[in-house]
Amino acid sequence: MKLTQQQLDFFDTFGYLSFPGLVSDVIDEIIDAFEEIWASQGGGHHGRPHDEKRRSCIVPFIDQHPQLCALLDDERIHGILADLLGDDFNYSGSDGNYYAGNTQWHSDGWGKDIRFVKIAFYLDEITKDTGCLRVIPGSHRLEDRFANRVQDAIKQSTDKWGLQGEEIPAQALETKPGDIVCFNHNLKHAAFGGGSRRRMFTINCSQRFPNDRLDDLRTYIAGHARFWNEHLYGKTMLETASPQRMVHLEQGRDNCDHLPKLVRKAMSDMEEPSRG
Repeated sequence: MKLTQQQLDFFDTFGYLSFPGLVSDVIDEIIDAFEEIWASQGGGHHGRPHDEKRRSCIVPFIDQHPQLCALLDDERIHGILADLLGDDFNYSGSDGNYYAGNTQWHSDGWGKDIRFVKIAFYLDEITKDTGCLRVIPGSHRLEDRFANRVQDAIKQSTDKWGLQGEEIPAQALETKPGDIVCFNHNLKHAAFGGGSRRRMFTINCSQRFPNDRLDDLRTYIAGHARFWNEHLYGKTMLETASPQRMVHLEQGRDNCDHLPKLVRKAMSDMEEPSRG
């Protein structure tokens, strides 16, 4: 699969792409794998079942099931990522989620000059009024006056613009199972009005880091310590990797040796309040 020049220009300008029905031929297997991972985790992260009051999240996610690991090899997914990030792109992680309620406006990154892209798989039919992804087109462009004004004001939208989060002008990307959405990490996005068990998982990837920027890669990887994972990738992801997939894993694998120490600190910090 190759993106057209129109699609590439659209992504550069607006920060997202939608692909209706792209994986509809394998969506039943994808949903089964999603549910198997959650069941293996006792119904939630660290065995805590989803309480339907707040988001539940498992990281890494696709790494835990061979069917989902293989999405990185799927010519459709791989083609999108290679065209947006280069043939040597990095797989930088994934998360599986049960969402509950609203998700306020935010970016998954801001200020990075290395492009990060998220591919989102929504496993339930969702609309503008039931929690679909909303995006503010063009809000990913760091050098743009409009994007920077959005960045500065969106957390105070009521005071700045007289608008509640759900009233902010945006594109609602309604989806059915089998559709995927792809967007730049800098893009402002949110969801409003959704139910308490919205199923969704993501694949996050980036351009390969130049050798003189590996400290920045290690800083990014350090953020995974909050999920208490001592390795960036799961065992199944590595054990089932083809030589092609390993191209996308090797830079992360070789630069995550600092995670165990950071995880121990994160776990210790969590225990401190109870000790008091």
